[in-house]
Amino acid sequence: MTGLEYYAWKMGPVPVALQNELDEPQDDFCAAIGMACEKVIDLPRLKFEPKCEFDSSLFSKRESKLMRNIAEKHKNKSAAEMVDVTHGENHAWAKIWRNGDGYNNLIPYEVSLGDNESEFHHISELAAEHREIQANYA
Repeated sequence: MTGLEYYAWKMGPVPVALQNELDEPQDDFCAAIGMACEKVIDLPRLKFEPKCEFDSSLFSKRESKLMRNIAEKHKNKSAAEMVDVTHGENHAWAKIWRNGDGYNNLIPYEVSLGDNESEFHHISELAAEHREIQANYA
């Protein structure tokens, strides 16, 4: 969804580029999003608050549709249910994490595609095309 690479960390899949931006946010990020640390049970959690109106012009029609679909699918899920979505036994993070042996390893996009072979092949081709496009603009 994000186009970012995710890595297997102890608490789940992490898009390291985004984590780096959260650790050292740029001025434009700080102008658009407020962050505060709050304690939930015994763990710290970042809470985000928008500082400006949502600008849909920053997203393609495809990206907007994808965000709406994901939001609709998960809008009523609790934090525990979302952990199940990202950490499930047969899901991508668990396949790479392997009880810590895969710490900080890249979670290949293809690992998250499941067992539908035709869908896997189609999405793998799209992912390869996306990587090629990115390489040409780097």
